[in-house]
Amino acid sequence: ANSIRITADGRALGVARIMAARVALPNDRSFASFNAARATFGRAPLELEIVPWQQLLFDVALEFPLPAGSARLVLHPDLAQLGIRTTSVISVMDTNGRERVLTYGGNPGSVALNPAWYQTFMQFLRDGFRHILGGFDHLLFVCCLVLPLRRSQSLVTIVTAFTLAHSLTLGAAALGFVPTALWFPPLVETLIAASIVWLAVENLILPAAHLERRWPVAFGFGLVHGFGFSFALGETLQFAGGNLVSALAAFNIGVELGQLAVLAAAVPVLWLVRRYVGARRERLVTVVGSAFIAHSAWHWLVERVEALAAYRGSLAWPAWDASLALGAMRAALLAAVALAVALAMRQILRIPRGA
Repeated sequence: ANSIRITADGRALGVARIMAARVALPNDRSFASFNAARATFGRAPLELEIVPWQQLLFDVALEFPLPAGSARLVLHPDLAQLGIRTTSVISVMDTNGRERVLTYGGNPGSVALNPAWYQTFMQFLRDGFRHILGGFDHLLFVCCLVLPLRRSQSLVTIVTAFTLAHSLTLGAAALGFVPTALWFPPLVETLIAASIVWLAVENLILPAAHLERRWPVAFGFGLVHGFGFSFALGETLQFAGGNLVSALAAFNIGVELGQLAVLAAAVPVLWLVRRYVGARRERLVTVVGSAFIAHSAWHWLVERVEALAAYRGSLAWPAWDASLALGAMRAALLAAVALAVALAMRQILRIPRGA
């Protein structure tokens, strides 16, 4: 009971009372729903003859004194201490009978059981910011994009293209417009590594004038990176409650703020380095930086291709059915929207047709 605390509107509730307890078998599915879990404590106890050695579950019913009129309930679990590796599944039912399930490993910190939209917004804003700062591959991609740029207009154009693209696929993934196959995440991670290698090689072999105009490349690879962001969002979206739009917007804004923070630090450093080495050796800065990035990304690419190869047995062409047709329609719709956004960006930014 001491491993679970609940606060109501910021005030800690009293210590939980143990209302009932029972021993269950590992294959007991009584906790698949709230009502089933509640009813299981009325059953007869297990007979000693059928109790297996060291293969039992211990079910406990706890009751917390909840003050009248409490609006916001926050769970503070500390169950990770019970084992080397713990997984918790929480089934929450509100007063209207709506039920949702939360699953997490270890201690997730504070979990709002019925979060307000602004609580969800702030939580996912932090999550998005931390994710981009912890995603070394995404950061190297952004650095590789801006490394050869010398004009502020090119910087704004390319970063805007990347932002629009990954925002599009991040939102599409949150709405279910992505494949659910097991091979899709490793495929995306492989393409992310490949995108970094591609940019680094372009930085090494293409003239600077061309690199200033490669916003379509940034947009195309941004679509892939958006799927990568969505995997992190998908793990925490369960904590948003009914505030899906708030969570999606906040996570995306958090990613953009983290990206801007990286650019705010990287761009002045690049400017100072170029000023120090002089115009004649300015190209050397791009070559050395891109070579380092290409070296790191190449190792990621090899590792991720090997991981993707483990799923080659599940890459057989699926049978055509209603589910596959729906997935194809969603993919076509996403491709059409992406094309429309790219064309709109060309028009809004007034990019010359030859760019």
